[in-house]
Amino acid sequence: MITVVLRTLILYVIILLTFRLMGKREIGQLSVVDFVVSIMIAELAVLSIEEPNRSLVSTVIPIGILFFIQFALALIALKTPFLRHIFDGKPTTIIKEGKIDQKQMRKQRYNYDDLMMQLREKNVRDIADVEFAILEPNGKLSVLQKMNEDEARNQRMAYSFLPVTLILNGIVQEKALEQLHKTPLWLRQKLRELGYRQVKDIACCILDKNKVFHIKLIKE
Repeated sequence: MITVVLRTLILYVIILLTFRLMGKREIGQLSVVDFVVSIMIAELAVLSIEEPNRSLVSTVIPIGILFFIQFALALIALKTPFLRHIFDGKPTTIIKEGKIDQKQMRKQRYNYDDLMMQLREKNVRDIADVEFAILEPNGKLSVLQKMNEDEARNQRMAYSFLPVTLILNGIVQEKALEQLHKTPLWLRQKLRELGYRQVKDIACCILDKNKVFHIKLIKE
């Protein structure tokens, strides 16, 4: 019994450190690679606890290998957009100008019930009110609703202040976003569409008058 308790505590610390080193991600933001590695590490830990006679080293080594695989793939994907799309997948436009793309729905094996459920979560009652709905690689739906005349006028006024610095040294400039009548969530969604997953890796992000993002990474 004592052996099982000790192995559990040791594995808990090892797995906690491993996931901390892999980076901070919400469960819904895990890529396919992250998800597979997480499942395999969990299975290794369970087997080690259920079989006290099994060497702890035979569990720790595979966990270390999985960590280095995930870490290496993350670095490669960061520098190579093509491979990043292979590992993480690409965003898919499901609704455009109030019309559902049935071809993309079938391709992504995404059914109408799932679409309506996620639209309701975004407080969207009518598909016709949706300008764009994009299915992200992590399965979440990003929705941009059509603007009324007042909202469109406010946005035009907001963009008259461009260019603005939205991120500086990995920190979101919330006052700049307020100036644009935008939220940090909107910024993160835009960055994800451009292939940038971590705000902390961005040294500077500037939005110019043509609504183009100019991004420089800290490691560049």
